[in-house]
Amino acid sequence: MERQPDAYRLPGRFVDSDHPDVIAFARRASAGATGPVDAAIRLYYAVRDEIRYDPYGIRLDPAEFLASRCLARGRGFCITKAALLAAAARAVGIPARLGYADVKNHLATPKLLELLGTDLFTYHGYTDIFLDGAWVKATPAFNLSLCQKFRVLPLEFDGRTDSVFHPFDADGRQHMQYVEDRGTRADVPFDEIAANFREVYPRLHGQAEIAGDFEAEAASGMGRA
Repeated sequence: MERQPDAYRLPGRFVDSDHPDVIAFARRASAGATGPVDAAIRLYYAVRDEIRYDPYGIRLDPAEFLASRCLARGRGFCITKAALLAAAARAVGIPARLGYADVKNHLATPKLLELLGTDLFTYHGYTDIFLDGAWVKATPAFNLSLCQKFRVLPLEFDGRTDSVFHPFDADGRQHMQYVEDRGTRADVPFDEIAANFREVYPRLHGQAEIAGDFEAEAASGMGRA
């Protein structure tokens, strides 16, 4: 197998794959795997569904962007869930890095859109995993129960083809539109993201954690923004 740079294999500041809880999670989730591809698939579904998607938990505090913090909370948003998947992959010896893109989200709750002031989600995070000699994109952001409530097709991952957001939901409505590719990184570029968020989402600046249950809003029909 082509050897990847140490930055994609070793712990980072935010992709803290050496954290004991991350190691335990990765080992449990990948137990019984027949090889790296099978292990990566198991890790993907563990992060996707065991860690609830919660955009109201965004705080511009470096400690809140750690993969281990996302695991401890049991919830996170695209950036932190992608970091956790990358950390879990590295913890079991699979090279992984982080990818970012700006996306237009056509199915957010009115509350979230009001908070952000836009339907443009900058620095949407996904995980890039090196398997069988190629980089494969994995997007573990939306847990299955949330997808069912939003009537969004859940993203699957087979370890061989890119898993990225669908352009349309289960009812044929626009869902996600990729606007700009921001490239890949070995670790979360926190300072870069924080500066961007302060500019694009000024209402988040200095904001304490927002009270709300995103999945409950979706279930109540509030996800039809």
